[in-house]
Amino acid sequence: MSAATATVRDACFDLMRAEGLTTIFSNPGSTEIPFLVDLPEDIQFVLALHEGSVVGIAAGHALGSGSPAFVLLHTTAGFGNAVGAIATARVNRAPMVVVVGQQDRRHLALEPFLAGRLAGLAGDYPLEVISPVIAADVPSAIRRAIHLARQERGPVIVIVPMDDWDEPADPTATAAASHSISAPRGIPTELENVVTALRGAAAPAIIAGSGNDNEAGWAALVQLAESLHAPVWQEAFGSRAGFPQDHPLFRGSLPADRPRVREALNGHDVLLVVGTAALRQYPYKPGSLVPNGMRVFVLTADASEANRSPAELSIIGDPAALCSFISTQVGVRSPLPAVQKSDHVKRHAQSYQLDPPTADEPLRAAHVFQLLAERLPIETTVVEESPSSRPALEALIPARRPFGFLSAAMGGLGFAMPAAIGLKMAQPDRPVIGIIGDGSSMYSIQSLWTAANLGVGVVFIVLNNGGYAVMNRLADQRGGAAPWPSFGRVSVSAIAAGLGVEALKIDGYSDLVSVLDRIAPSLAGRQEALVLEVIVTPDVLFLP
Repeated sequence: MSAATATVRDACFDLMRAEGLTTIFSNPGSTEIPFLVDLPEDIQFVLALHEGSVVGIAAGHALGSGSPAFVLLHTTAGFGNAVGAIATARVNRAPMVVVVGQQDRRHLALEPFLAGRLAGLAGDYPLEVISPVIAADVPSAIRRAIHLARQERGPVIVIVPMDDWDEPADPTATAAASHSISAPRGIPTELENVVTALRGAAAPAIIAGSGNDNEAGWAALVQLAESLHAPVWQEAFGSRAGFPQDHPLFRGSLPADRPRVREALNGHDVLLVVGTAALRQYPYKPGSLVPNGMRVFVLTADASEANRSPAELSIIGDPAALCSFISTQVGVRSPLPAVQKSDHVKRHAQSYQLDPPTADEPLRAAHVFQLLAERLPIETTVVEESPSSRPALEALIPARRPFGFLSAAMGGLGFAMPAAIGLKMAQPDRPVIGIIGDGSSMYSIQSLWTAANLGVGVVFIVLNNGGYAVMNRLADQRGGAAPWPSFGRVSVSAIAAGLGVEALKIDGYSDLVSVLDRIAPSLAGRQEALVLEVIVTPDVLFLP
């Protein structure tokens, strides 16, 4: 097509190709018809049956590929349904461009049917909301959104009236760089303050965060921890693992309230927080965040994390580069006895291990995790959304490779099932398993249709305990009665089968062993989704 006859739509497809965004994740409506009808053959369209699942699949794909995903949503109703997932994508650092359809620009002033008040609908969670002033600005707006999503690792909204797609493209209207690259910041001189503190520390400790979950980050932090012989905790409620969780210096996830944080860190004098803020909490408890007198330093690529941390010094930069530099400066402490360095990892796992149940005993979540730990390939990504049993999962199925664990940083339900699908689409040779509670599964179970339709080989283990176990435990802690009922009659396997996915219901230990023995060797190459609904008894303790 000649430049003289090219439309805004044509120009947008060209820039999507140039930027590598040739998959559209969507649940469209009438305001998206002009963009989608007669879609070019080289542009893939991925349909999900709810907008939360659309964004969740796109988030998994973006995290798996490392590149922005392209999402297309339908005006107020579609965008509104997706807001919770967009918030989760922001906190999970999932880059995406979210194009939201709007009514025809030519009569927006009259507020026609489907006209949306869209700019503030997602609040502060998008990195930016871009509303092109004229149709010719749309391609540049989308390109700017791609740059920002890639640089800041989050969702960017672009609102496009439906008639804009058919308007003539204007090459002279370009208002975006063809390429935009962030140059490395280098090593700031202030990092010497961290080096000096660690060099003089009697007993340093480290917190590893989700922002350190990559090959370079793991290698640099392992080197530093071993140089210092410093114990390493994972940040509480981390969405990814910032340190190998089978390493002898790993101490598990940091508790999520102040008294237990102080207890865990007691005896340490310098705390280095890498790849996250200091420090993530869940229930409020009074008192100081860390033991009195402890010096706190933060290294993170996220400016907002750095700025809100109550630390002596926060440095914004690449955690891997910063930790590598520190390692070259601090020297190596005298080795600890090998037994001291390995016992904690074993004890941590043993505290959750169970003997196989007898014939009349019900399955528990820990039984499932133990069996998985013995069978999962080391490169498996476990996508978690089983809040009541997460501590046991983290202890029994440690992340042994980068991207070995993925969860919703926001805490809202509905992320894991679609995110696992998107991740497997982005990395089809990676074993991907979703471990999800029955209540959690209800928030995005319609995403299973997409997995069935596209042949995405994720194995979902849905732990069916018949209710909201976390909510029940929180009510117990409050000392009162919960008003919500159980929902033991919900059959996840029946719903999954109705959406076209093979599903098995398992309530016995030997049956679970048999199924896992059959499927584990072929996890990496699976091309069909599978749901295992495992009946378990609720956990009686919730202490994150």
